[in-house]
Amino acid sequence: MKMMRMVIAALALVAMPIGSGAFANDKAAVQKFYDFLSNPGSKAHAKAFRSIVTADWQSVGNYSGKNKTAGAFVGQLGFFAKLIPDLNWKVEEMIQAGDRVIVRGRATGTPNGPLFGVDGKGKSFVIMSIDIHTLKGGKIVRTYHVEDWAGATRQLKGK
Repeated sequence: MKMMRMVIAALALVAMPIGSGAFANDKAAVQKFYDFLSNPGSKAHAKAFRSIVTADWQSVGNYSGKNKTAGAFVGQLGFFAKLIPDLNWKVEEMIQAGDRVIVRGRATGTPNGPLFGVDGKGKSFVIMSIDIHTLKGGKIVRTYHVEDWAGATRQLKGK
């Protein structure tokens, strides 16, 4: 019996993500990110966002090599707050693997002006997003993201 307990304890130690930096509150921190996306004009949500990202946080979303800082991201969302006042970014699925939290999301909105050069004339869009957040010490240090903005423009064109 003693040998069995030692084997179980050893297996439990091997199965633990040693040095992963994973914390129980990682998903809660990431949820605050999406709360801000759904309330881009809210100063309280912007403050909460800044509290869950590191000072050197990077948003990696294109191939230009020019990542966004937290300040640039907050500015972009301020623009979205005016353009898409009903923007909602719902977390459909959130998976944690070590120091990463992967999110499959769904964004909806009705732009009140041209979005990426397309005037949808009051039409709405629904798009999917995939994000990979890397966390350290309970804060997001980097976010890789892909959104289907091409699908949004097709919907706004009515195609």
